[in-house]
Order: sequence, then structure tokens, then C-alpha cells
Amino acid sequence: MSKRGGSGSEPGRSFRVVWLAEVDSTNRYVLDAAHSGEREGLVVVADHQSAGRGRLGRTWEAASGSSLLLSVLLRPRRAVDELHLCTAAVALAMADAVRDVAGFTPALKWPNDLLAGGHKLAGVLAEADLGASGVVRSVVVGVGINVSEQAIPPELTSTATACNVVAGRSIDRRSLFDAFLLRLDEHLDTADPVLLADYRARLATIGARVRVERSAGPLEGVAVDIDELGALLLETETGDTVTISAGDVVHLRPV
Repeated sequence: MSKRGGSGSEPGRSFRVVWLAEVDSTNRYVLDAAHSGEREGLVVVADHQSAGRGRLGRTWEAASGSSLLLSVLLRPRRAVDELHLCTAAVALAMADAVRDVAGFTPALKWPNDLLAGGHKLAGVLAEADLGASGVVRSVVVGVGINVSEQAIPPELTSTATACNVVAGRSIDRRSLFDAFLLRLDEHLDTADPVLLADYRARLATIGARVRVERSAGPLEGVAVDIDELGALLLETETGDTVTISAGDVVHLRPV
């Protein structure tokens, strides 16, 4: 059953942090722990990932110590179609942590990126563990945020940025992580309608002309809103409104 009063996470959570020098994937590590019965609140951080996961099977590579790479284990009392709120809570928490520590507030790009000046600052990836009957057993939400410019591969310098580049000074990863946990606790306790409204308000995608890369082929239009299930509502040139549940979004104009 969904817990309508908040994020659906178990009450009285406490975060237990494991900080690793290197791991193949923090999401993989936490998923394995979830399968072994680990309770909600495990947070795994790594200085370096050798096989970090991104959306659509992509990998995430960064120089050791240049990014904040972490995954959080949640055991939400939610239906499958409400799990987007877990991702929203994590994305909002990281955006708030950047504001608190680095002094600027990233915008959000649907479905899972943080932006600064239109450039990618961070990515969020959620992976759910579903029981045989479709019951949500756990959700692992991973975040990779560029803290220093060493995190950005040369081929991505025109599309990605880092906290120290935007802030104009070095940013301490530990301070950013501590702020993230504090803000995450707050957002996980936020009532669902408020959480969704906050996420919607920070989406730079809404109002932008975008191209959505889908398995069915690309589609262009203006992103006009998201619905209660977190899907993007796209108004095409013909005036039709298309609901996009999954896809990669490219902003076609500055936001």
C-alpha cells in the first residue's frame, strides 16, 4: 500500500554509510545488499566506479575523487507507478545540497538530470526490485554528480559541467554528501503532492522545446507539464498532447 502522507518510506529511517575507494557500481553493490535483506537507509559512496551505471545501459566513468558517486537503498510502501517520487526526492535533495554547499541551485531536466547553465551536472538512476507478484521490495537510487572538472571527459566538455566550474571555487565532496543526506531525509518526509509540485516547479524541461529520443522514434514538441505518474506531456506541432513515460530528452533551446 502507498503511504499517501509522505514519500512512502519506512518511518524512523537512519542512514548507514559505507564509503569505498573503488567499486564496480554503487547501484549494483546496494542492490546485492537489498537482495540479502539489508534494511532501508544503506548509502554506499565510492571515490571511483569501474562500471558505473547510467540510463539505457550506458556507463558512467570519472576520475577518482572528482565526482560524488552514491546509491541509496529505499524500501518504499508504494505501488510501481509511484516510484518516480523516489527519484524526485533524491534529485531534489542533491539540487538542494548543491545550493547549500556550492551556492547555486541546479535545475532539473526530465527524467533524471541536474543542469547548471544548460549543461549536465549530475545524473540520477533508479532501479527497482520487484517481487514475483509485482510488489515493490526495494528501490535503489544512484546519483553521480561532477564535483570537479576532472570528472568531465574531453568529449563532453561542451555539454557537461562541474560544481567547482559553476561556483568558481573548489567544493568539498564530504560537505556536499552531508548536505545531501540532510536534504534527502527532508524530501522523503514530504507529502506526495508537495514533493511532486516542487519537482515540477524545478523542471527546466517544462516550457522548453525538446526532442525526445524514444524506441518508437524521435518526437519533437513543447514540454507542457508532467502528470501525476511523472510522465512528460509533450505538445506536438499538430497540437496533439503525447504522454512520454520513458525517453531521452534534448532541450532544443536555452533554458
